[in-house]
Amino acid sequence: MTRSGKIKITVTSITTIILIFSILANKSVIRYSSPYISDNINKLNPTKCGLLLGTSRTLKNGSPNDFFYKRIEATLQLYHAGKIKHIIVSGDNSKQDYNEPMDMKMELIKRGVPDSVIHLDYAGFRTFDSVIRAKEIFGQNTFIIISQKFHNERAVFIARKNGIEAFGYNAQEVTAFKGFKTKLRELFARNKVFIDLIFGYKPKFLGSKIPIK
Repeated sequence: MTRSGKIKITVTSITTIILIFSILANKSVIRYSSPYISDNINKLNPTKCGLLLGTSRTLKNGSPNDFFYKRIEATLQLYHAGKIKHIIVSGDNSKQDYNEPMDMKMELIKRGVPDSVIHLDYAGFRTFDSVIRAKEIFGQNTFIIISQKFHNERAVFIARKNGIEAFGYNAQEVTAFKGFKTKLRELFARNKVFIDLIFGYKPKFLGSKIPIK
């Protein structure tokens, strides 16, 4: 067999392994998290905190990010229904001019949520970090995660595999066209979940505890 032929076989084999791994990872996340997430607010028991997973207010072209506003709406639904008393807003603030948690906080305050019940986590660089920090930094071992269904599936999976009693409330989905790239990235993110579990990944930052009483 020629060198080029061996290379083609190797590439094909690796691609096949990655594809199979991705399919299994995706199915595992969905199956495991399914009992704990819901679109129906009445199926969720009240708990002290909601964990709102951050995203940017606007898209790269400057237009409003539907993921952002639909997560805000879902958070308001939980808060006004008395399902949560406090809101941990966790997102990326790695750049001076980019602040997901603060943008979400200001939008919540604009919609009538008191400043005193909003707690900011500026080190939610990844979903994993946001979930683990809610327990390790803010002292919560039971909470409702707020994001779109595809994101909640992974977040709840991460939480429960790390001994956290998390539930998910699904924000309204974004249209298939607008959400395609985000959902495509999600497939690869689910692969990373299992790599994190295998190698015992830890959040990038922990730091001093800020327990929510």
